[in-house]
Amino acid sequence: MAKAGRRPGQTETREQILASARALFAEQGYEGATIRGIAADAGVNPALIHHFFGSKDKVFAASLAIPVDPSVIVSTVATGPRDAAGERLVRIFLTIWGNPDARRPFLALLRSVTSNEAAARMMRQFLRLAIIDRIGPELGVSELRMTAVGTQLMGLAMMRYILQVEPMASADDEEIVAMIAPVIQHHFDA
Repeated sequence: MAKAGRRPGQTETREQILASARALFAEQGYEGATIRGIAADAGVNPALIHHFFGSKDKVFAASLAIPVDPSVIVSTVATGPRDAAGERLVRIFLTIWGNPDARRPFLALLRSVTSNEAAARMMRQFLRLAIIDRIGPELGVSELRMTAVGTQLMGLAMMRYILQVEPMASADDEEIVAMIAPVIQHHFDA
């Protein structure tokens, strides 16, 4: 076990933790990787990971360089009238993807999923962590239906932000919400 206390060089330590987290999440999956395992691989005390990141979810998001906390997505979608949950999910999705800095890591990951198994595994884990396993139980929606929600959102990301197919790529967010939110809501309500 690593010594208690901080190592010199906060930035290097944080980056070493993230490198270890990336490797372990890719190799063992979200469920298999542990804070203790990441700490051991990085040569730090597990408390230091909690100090830098706060939770396993946040280490996972940071290791992917995803600029959004999955718990924020869940609380945003689950809070409010259930019959508007689809609209809230599409709006938060467009907000995240509409920000070039926030979009960058998702673009890199999405572009990599078809040719890199580690990237595909990390995308699956993020979708499961942020959407399927969290929003589904909050709204009482089955895994299959939540997976269908994921297909809608990934398809939207692919067409709008990766392939930039017109007129989808330049459509107003409100037009996208009006088209896609009812489909997402249908999966939530069926």
